[in-house]
Amino acid sequence: MEAGGGAVGGEVEGMGESSSPPRGFAGTGVGGASGGITASAMAAAVFERLVADGNHEAVSNPEFRSLLDAHFNRLPHSYLLDVNVDKADDVLVHQKILAEARDPEKRPAFRVQFLKLEDKNLDMTDDSDEAEDGTDVADALSARHEVEYVNIHEIIFSTTDKPKLLAQLSALLSDIGLNIREAHVFSTIDGYSLDVFVVDGWPIEDTEGLHKALEASIARNEGSWSGSSHSSATERLLSLQPKGGSDWEIDKRCLKMGEKVASGSCGDLYRGNYLGEEVAIKVLRVEHLNENLWGEFIQEVNILREVQHKNIVRFIGACIKPPQYSIVTEFMSGGNLYDYLHKQKNVLELPKLLKFALDVCSGMDYLHQNSIIHRDLKTANLLMDKENVVKVADFGVARFQNQGGVMTAETGTYRWMAPEVINHQPYDNKADVFSFSIVLWELLTSKIPYDTMTPLQAALGVRQGLRPRIPENTHPKLAELMQRSWDTVPSNRPSFSDLISELEELLELIQEAGDSSQSHGNDLENSQK
Repeated sequence: MEAGGGAVGGEVEGMGESSSPPRGFAGTGVGGASGGITASAMAAAVFERLVADGNHEAVSNPEFRSLLDAHFNRLPHSYLLDVNVDKADDVLVHQKILAEARDPEKRPAFRVQFLKLEDKNLDMTDDSDEAEDGTDVADALSARHEVEYVNIHEIIFSTTDKPKLLAQLSALLSDIGLNIREAHVFSTIDGYSLDVFVVDGWPIEDTEGLHKALEASIARNEGSWSGSSHSSATERLLSLQPKGGSDWEIDKRCLKMGEKVASGSCGDLYRGNYLGEEVAIKVLRVEHLNENLWGEFIQEVNILREVQHKNIVRFIGACIKPPQYSIVTEFMSGGNLYDYLHKQKNVLELPKLLKFALDVCSGMDYLHQNSIIHRDLKTANLLMDKENVVKVADFGVARFQNQGGVMTAETGTYRWMAPEVINHQPYDNKADVFSFSIVLWELLTSKIPYDTMTPLQAALGVRQGLRPRIPENTHPKLAELMQRSWDTVPSNRPSFSDLISELEELLELIQEAGDSSQSHGNDLENSQK
């Protein structure tokens, strides 16, 4: 949720994260459709294959073909490109999982399938049926000694599509020691997800055991899936209150709601007025109240009331009593940097870029000096006032570093997330520095990071060393600063205090060069008079 413009909750790329570019991946049994295929043509091809294979439903159910049509029409074109007609049974699995996901008690619906046995010492690029089903590979392995091999499984999920869903699913897999190799993610037109993960880490070919382990992991994290808004749960959640007194509580009689400026999955953002001042009002939707959402709300209030800096969005107050829960901040008329760069198509000159970057660093340095880690630094959470001063906003997942415990939870937004966070390793405030390096690259290029990939595909790439490509004409000092800031080793990244010094030095250098050029131009003009 952003104050003063932008999306409210979740990634700025869409309400849910499950959208995939039109491409397939080796090893999953998907891919092979031509780019011009239609939903109807794919349904026909799958139907014909199932009939040829003697599938009972296809042969005996007169409505079977129309159900296939409906299935493919629910899903994006990228899904058609991922389907392998030779494995038409997979489509039936997808249908059944999507149907189960309609029942709240069965979410997330999922299936576990064994994919293949892979010898780490062999080149497994062969796409033959023997390699795919593992038969010949297993025979070869049995004849060798001291062979290292891994079991590859496929896990298919379906639930209601929502922001941070992929973070939840990948955390679920990580919880039982699985490593995500590939991900194929889709959103239906009626708001459900279909997410296919190729994983290793389960030691044996044991779909039943893996299924039970996933069930147990889901049960351990029940609160994040239930989204319960029953009265008993609500009462328990409301017992969690912000710290300190009530001097920051808003007098609702003096708060005037204006136009809605943004809407998200868990709340809405309004322009309003409080005691004569123009304000931004983030309103939590009570029907979506759950432990995670309420925890983020309380955490944001707790942090905002503690901070005061020219590059941090100014907190005015909050309403924490029913029926409306809201956070009131100064209204940032310039909107967020994500929209400024990607929707308004602004391209920054280097001096302005450095000024924006210094604003961000100044706000972040203040937070770190006060032992606060933001954990979701991205352009959508960086707002501009009418003077184009950039301020850090949205502290729903921020954390006081002295809260205790080791931080390993996957928190943030994939395209900006540090590799140690993606890997569920212990991390500290240097994770914010990594996120800043991606913001800096955005300011430089006016492009969305890893724009040809889904968020999860980008995260998998970052974990393996992928970074955005720095344009060749980038100032060498700026390029070197970016590369150090997104170093895989957190301790190698500079602090925000260091970044401020380096950016100020670079800005001064650029300005001096500009002044020198201007002075030279004036001298030349005077000599010609």
